[in-house]
Amino acid sequence: VQLQACGGGLVQAGGSLRLSCAASGRTFSNYGMGWFRQAPGKEREFVAAVSGSGGVTYYAGSVKGRFTISRDNAKNTVYLQMNSLKPEDTAVYYCAADRSPVVVTHEAPYDYWGQGTQVTVSS
Repeated sequence: VQLQACGGGLVQAGGSLRLSCAASGRTFSNYGMGWFRQAPGKEREFVAAVSGSGGVTYYAGSVKGRFTISRDNAKNTVYLQMNSLKPEDTAVYYCAADRSPVVVTHEAPYDYWGQGTQVTVSS
């Protein structure tokens, strides 16, 4: 599986962005998908995850209520809608795929990673 993330950019605090992650392959619904982020000088952290069917989602406390993860299995794409952005959301955002279709909140089980897309939120 190859993952291609896009949609990052520069936005003012309070603004919105939608990230997309397109996956290769024909069994996309078999993969649990997640978004992680890494800010400068910090470790990569979990942001959100969605099950293979899209029916189950999970969020980090810092983004719950502001971010929404979703997927379109017909388009082999997972999305991260980010609203009410804050300067502390500034980071490189990575999508990841797990060969199990369940929600996973830790890095280790993920088998495939995208290249990352930069999100910068100005105050």
